[in-house]
Amino acid sequence: MEKTLNRIHPVSDPEATYFLQVSWEKDLGAGFGLLLSDCQCAWTGKVSEADISREAADIEMDREKYVDELRKALIAAEESAGKYNFVISRDEQSKACHFSYERNLKDGSFRLGSLKLQEVPSPAEVLKELIGHCLDSLGKLQAKTEHLQRENERLFSSWSDVEKRLEKCVEAKEELEADLYSRFVLVLNEKKAKIRNLQKLLSEARESAVDAKCSRDSIATTQMVIKKENNYDASTDEESENPAGASLPSALERKDSSLLASPDLVDPAPRRKRRQRTTKPAGTGAKVAAYEAEQPAQENTTLERQRRMPDMHLHLFCSA
Repeated sequence: MEKTLNRIHPVSDPEATYFLQVSWEKDLGAGFGLLLSDCQCAWTGKVSEADISREAADIEMDREKYVDELRKALIAAEESAGKYNFVISRDEQSKACHFSYERNLKDGSFRLGSLKLQEVPSPAEVLKELIGHCLDSLGKLQAKTEHLQRENERLFSSWSDVEKRLEKCVEAKEELEADLYSRFVLVLNEKKAKIRNLQKLLSEARESAVDAKCSRDSIATTQMVIKKENNYDASTDEESENPAGASLPSALERKDSSLLASPDLVDPAPRRKRRQRTTKPAGTGAKVAAYEAEQPAQENTTLERQRRMPDMHLHLFCSA
């Protein structure tokens, strides 16, 4: 059986002090017993399960909620001080005591329950029982306090050990971070050096590729210009040779045709015939002189073109 002992003050006499003991078997809702004493007299009574159900129905409250209100009012009375009121009225004739308990509200209160307590013939036995219950409760509380104190000491010792281990872990972590940072700096510097070397090699490779391309383009351009110049010189030479050669044969052909077409004449003057054989055809001397005059001009043009050739190559190379 479980028991609780609380100190209460009735509404009718707030200065008076009463001790209320509540005892129950398994659940407060299955019924409980009350023992009230003012250290001079004692009263006792019981509340059955049916009485609890009837009281809950009278105030139109759910039974479980009503049992919870009873627990707060009777068992945790000191914790709920000011929320619940207790009314104690003594009947001198019958030596009985009417005990009721109420729930305070903002604008009033309502009664949770009431019962009639009977006087105990030997109050000294009740006081003895109450004092024994107090001592038992005190012993239990002291044992629980000692157990909690030992547990607290154990936890404090464990906490100290954990704190020391944590400090060691922090130191090891800081050392590891410093070591890793130093290694990381070395690796990072090596990577940076490699990247710079690779960038340098890449720039050199690009420059060499550009130079090779420029040299190839310049060589191709030079070859193309030389080829064009050669083609131009060949075509100029052919043009300069063909008119003179064509004019000479045409003059010779005209001379031969005129000689063949003329009738045979008997010239009594052999000297004139001899002179006619050695005399050049008319117009041949003028054409030969013109041809000889064109040759120096063509040679001058060729030399001028050869002098301009390097300037043209340089201009094409720069543009490329």
